Amino acid sequence: MIQVGLAIALIGFLWPYLSRLGLGRLPGDIIIRRDDVTFYFPIVTCLLVSVAFSLVLWVLNR
Repeated sequence: MIQVGLAIALIGFLWPYLSRLGLGRLPGDIIIRRDDVTFYFPIVTCLLVSVAFSLVLWVLNR
C-alpha cells in the first residue's frame, strides 16, 4: 500500500514533465465542453499506458 502511494506521488510530481509527451491529448481521447462543465475521458491514453505497463511486466516476469 505504501509503494502504491509513493508511485502515485511520484507520478504527481513528474506530471508537468509527462504532460509534455502528449499523454492525455491523443487522438481518441474524449473531451466534451459545455457552458460550465468539461468532461474528459482519456481512453486512448489509458489503453496506451496499460499496454506499456503490460509489456514491462511481461518482460520482467520472463
